[in-house]
Parts: sequence; C-alpha cells; structure tokens
Amino acid sequence: MDMFVKFWGVRGSIPTPGLGTRRYGGNTACIEIRLGDTVIICDAGTGIRPLGVDLVRRGTPQLDLHLLFTHTHWDHIQGFPFFEPAYDPNTELNIWDLEEAGGRVHNLLSGQMSEDYFPVTFAQLGASIVPQGLEREDQLIGGVTVRHLAQPHPGGCTAFSFEVGGSKVVYCTDTELDTLLPDRDHSIKNPGEHRELPSEFVEFMRDADLVIGDGQYTDASYERHLGWGHPRANTMVDLALDAGVKQLAVFHHDPMETDARLEEKLQAAAARAADGNAGLVLFGAREGLELKFKAD
Repeated sequence: MDMFVKFWGVRGSIPTPGLGTRRYGGNTACIEIRLGDTVIICDAGTGIRPLGVDLVRRGTPQLDLHLLFTHTHWDHIQGFPFFEPAYDPNTELNIWDLEEAGGRVHNLLSGQMSEDYFPVTFAQLGASIVPQGLEREDQLIGGVTVRHLAQPHPGGCTAFSFEVGGSKVVYCTDTELDTLLPDRDHSIKNPGEHRELPSEFVEFMRDADLVIGDGQYTDASYERHLGWGHPRANTMVDLALDAGVKQLAVFHHDPMETDARLEEKLQAAAARAADGNAGLVLFGAREGLELKFKAD
C-alpha cells in the first residue's frame, strides 16, 4: 500500500489570491497524508476548504479523518469553518492534540465559530467530532506511526513525522531554526557557511524521504523579522543536509512573495543544497502537487 502526500495550502500568515501567486498558490497551510482509507490532515488553513470539497467528491460513504495541528495561529485554523465534511453526519473527525483528549484545540476551533466571528456555530456541525490525545511518542493512527517534536515559535509549535514501512515524511513548519544556531548574528553575516542545528532536530528528520520545511525568509529578509517564528530557507537546507534528507519541499511561503520572487529564493536554496553535495532534491511546495511513497 502506498502513502500519498498532497499540498492543499502552502502560504504563510494570510491568504494571497491573485495573478502573482497562482503558480504556487495562495491558500494557507494544509497538507493531506493518505494511506488507504486513512486520511491525516495537517493544519486547517484555507487550503482545507478545497480539500474538503475533494473529499466529498471522492464519494467515500463513511469518512474517517484525523486532524493534527502544528499550532493554532490564525493561518493554521482559519479554514476549518469551511471544511465541508465537518457538516456531514457520515464523517468522524478525530482532532488530535498533545494535551489529554485534545480539549484545547477543540475549544479554539469552536471559539472561532462563535457568532461574533461566524454565522454557523460549532454545535451545528453534523460530523462526529472526537477529541484525541497524542499520549505516546510513537502514536499509531490508521497504520501510520506519528511522532512529534517541539519547535521554537511564538506560542509554541510542533513538528510531526509520519512513517509507514520504509517511508518517512516530516512536516516541519513555523520553526525559527535560526534561534537555535550558536551565534545567530554571525550566521547572518556569513550565510555561505554551513550551520549545524541541534541534534534532536537532525535525528527527528534523519533519512526522511520528504521534509515539508518552513523556508519563509531569504537571508536578507530574515534580518527584518527576527523573532517572528520562521527560518531562512537556507537554514532549513542545512538541517536537511545534516539529516540526510532525500527531498525538501520549501513551505510556508511569505505572503509578500510573488511567484517570481519565490523562485529566486528557491534557486538560491537549491544552489546551497548542491554545494552540500548530498544529493538533496529541493523544490517549492505548490498547491495541487501530490507525491507517492512506497509503504510496504
């Protein structure tokens, strides 16, 4: 059985529809991981709306869905009220959280659907919504082994890895890796130098077939956004090189980046990856792109 990964929302901070972003997409964060009848959804940015439409079109009589959140900042939850399967009585939607029974995330999702913000309340959703707690370090969800790692981001954030058989995919967004470097100022002044990241991050990504990694900033733009919670694309490249990652999808594109500016950043990151001489394949995460991994 194969594991599929599909990008439904790849933008950070705020949706950016328009001609300048149509190549990579303007929806905020949402990733689908599918293994047979198991569908795991990472984050519920505006990309979850077209995912929901597609899930309904697939015609599965009983949807068994699992929703994980890296964190609950607005761009990672704002699409949830528009997720069509959440209104269907034939849907069971498991909401996973690091805290016991997932109550925190459940409360935040229902809170954004109060009448002050949205015309339909959380109580009017037709699906069976089940809070779940990620109580194990290696939680099994529908045949997929899920692990997690805390990341540096204002308010906190979590990276996830998904393993089936010999395949491994890591979702690592909203992580300000540059704050973990021994000398952040020095690394800015010398962007060509290889930077070593903490061993727990390297081991978490070790030998991954795919890392979906935050690369919001260029070396220059990061200097204006210290403490905003996102790394430079080049720093994510260094982490992927250290961990022996096979493919890196640069993710969480800056809302100020047009497709043309994004590709300039990607070209610079690809050059850095090539200098590492480790065979790392780098590309920009793009809405609609689907990848398949052997899960035997």
